[in-house]
Amino acid sequence: MKLDNKHRNLSKEESNVIQKKGTEPPWTGKYTDNKKEGTYICKQCGAALYWSDYKFDSQCGWPSFDDEISGMVLREPDADGVRTEIICANCKGHLGHVFSDEGFTEKNLRHCVNSISLDFVPAKLEKGVYETAIFAGGCFWGVEYYLKKDPGVVAVVSGYTGGSVKNPTYENVCSGTTGHAEAVRVVYNPQKTNYEKLVKLFLEIHDPTQVDRQGPDIGSQYRSEIFYLNDEQKAIAEKYLNILKSKGYNIATKLTAASVFYDAEAYHQNYYFKKGSAPYCHGYVRRFDG
Repeated sequence: MKLDNKHRNLSKEESNVIQKKGTEPPWTGKYTDNKKEGTYICKQCGAALYWSDYKFDSQCGWPSFDDEISGMVLREPDADGVRTEIICANCKGHLGHVFSDEGFTEKNLRHCVNSISLDFVPAKLEKGVYETAIFAGGCFWGVEYYLKKDPGVVAVVSGYTGGSVKNPTYENVCSGTTGHAEAVRVVYNPQKTNYEKLVKLFLEIHDPTQVDRQGPDIGSQYRSEIFYLNDEQKAIAEKYLNILKSKGYNIATKLTAASVFYDAEAYHQNYYFKKGSAPYCHGYVRRFDG
């Protein structure tokens, strides 16, 4: 499968399922028991595939949906000659299989989908294709607050990434032993904003010259880092980091290929919006012209 450089670079495990049509073991996927409200999007290209309204518990070991967002999922005869494969209509990535006449819901349909083929966005997205960016720049509360104000951003999730510990807790990350940074996963509508604008905004809402800290928050979990998901994002991030270096800034921001992103605990999400106050160590400082 030849893809353009806007599609996400996949890990070996993701590629085995999405591109090579494999299947993850039952009961191992992160979304099997997910009951949050939102939208499931294609891991490879960001196409909105399923609304959480369509999800139900089939006890089969994989996420199950009794409908799809119109036109976003295609059906093809499976290579086994028996089942019907379902693929993303936008990038043709493998999702799983579809079954009918099982009696689970009134629609009598079950899309059996691999969790690894999906990402989850805590918002009901319109039909279309969305893009994702991942940034770390100190306490994720403040980064989330400012990036969420961009009119093209549809959701920002605070979490942990860049380390080696699976399913870390806030206490684990604060210990400084996990290698993870406090980070945010930004999902945006490319018709209303773009990665270039978000990178510039990110570099203007925190101090990219500080090493392993941001303001009074000290530790490697508060480092400045851009986690790129594809080659295009890497090139754009490099461009703006080099612009700042040419202006005389001693840039500490790291540029790293994205890895697994773990959502932070519920009380960290939308923190300042729920609290009704402004961040204490982030603020807008213009560093680019225009």
